[in-house]
Amino acid sequence: MNDKFIKNLILAFFMTGKKILSLSAMEKIMKAAGAYRVSEESKEALRSVLENIGDKISREAIELSRHANRRTVKASDIKLASKQR
Repeated sequence: MNDKFIKNLILAFFMTGKKILSLSAMEKIMKAAGAYRVSEESKEALRSVLENIGDKISREAIELSRHANRRTVKASDIKLASKQR
């Protein structure tokens, strides 16, 4: 597969609006942070924010791996991309 195909595949996935993170995971995060009760709306809002941040970091990490002539995105790419935000 070429890079253009992979990039278009990633874009298509995120543009479909399909959610990746579960609402139960969002509830667990908020309860671990100290919330007693968590509304559905707050779970959906947190999911949306985290998926947007994850999308931006992932795209930057992919670019970093391509710049290094690699097809594999490494943890170091993710860490560097998250610091650049």
